[in-house]
Amino acid sequence: MTRLQPNQNPLCFRPFSMSVFLLVLPDFLLIGLGWLLFNRLRFSSEFFHGAEQLVYFVLFPALLFHSITQTPLSLSGTYTLLQASVGVMLFGVAMSWLAMPILRPDPLAHASVAQCGYRFNTYMGLSLAGSLAGSTGQTVMAVLVGFAVPISNIAAVHALARQNGGKALREIVRNPFIIATVLALLCNFLRIPIPAAIDTALSRLGACAIAIGLMCVGATLSLQGARNAGTLMTWIITLRLMVMPLAAIFISWILDLSLVESQILLLFGALPTASSAYVLAARMGGDGRLVAVTMSIGTLLSALTIPFWLMMGSA
Repeated sequence: MTRLQPNQNPLCFRPFSMSVFLLVLPDFLLIGLGWLLFNRLRFSSEFFHGAEQLVYFVLFPALLFHSITQTPLSLSGTYTLLQASVGVMLFGVAMSWLAMPILRPDPLAHASVAQCGYRFNTYMGLSLAGSLAGSTGQTVMAVLVGFAVPISNIAAVHALARQNGGKALREIVRNPFIIATVLALLCNFLRIPIPAAIDTALSRLGACAIAIGLMCVGATLSLQGARNAGTLMTWIITLRLMVMPLAAIFISWILDLSLVESQILLLFGALPTASSAYVLAARMGGDGRLVAVTMSIGTLLSALTIPFWLMMGSA
């Protein structure tokens, strides 16, 4: 991967004279639209379930594949991003589980909500990465996401079902995000050309993924259902929005990342939890409502914390 020199500002791709709040505003408007469609205009759960399936199996894999194949990668640059992604994710998993011996919460509540400390909203991540650094930033984010998806899935499934290791492995191998990432990396490293018609089709599918995905996030927002878990939620939300970005900054320094890579890794560390955390908890017998509240509060607060970290990263 072609790396920028340390003195280059990634924000030259998009002028940063505008407020960073304007960079995140479109994403939160789409999240708000999803909430409005579901809660006020009465779009059905089946409608959003179908939309989520479309995004998960078709649109978002197309976006990942297209993003990764847009910028030439090198083995050394990709390996560095692998180290960065794994470092941030393992830190998040460790800190999430540290809440158990320190806070001593209900085991089921902890197993359900711990994933909110390290899972990430991929739709928002790729959207903001493109706003910050164009196709280069989106490629870096796509590679980070591709490496982080198996780690987050293994940790989350293991927490909710200790005996389902075989099932977890099958789910990871069949995960469309991972399949798209592996195929895209192979095409990139082997310099396999993508026909123009296919590239254009993937680009258009990817453009749909972020908008529909963010509206689906909005449809899952809920502030009802959490009781007697305020301390645990505070730990997890603080970890996700405030501590993980600090870890990203430290790891960027340790690995001597370029300024583009450092800012995208910081953005990756600052993302709120993915709505898939609620789906997993609900399907595996966890406390789905607690996860939904934690995810919702974190998403709303990230409207303030993401601009804060972006301003810190641009300083």
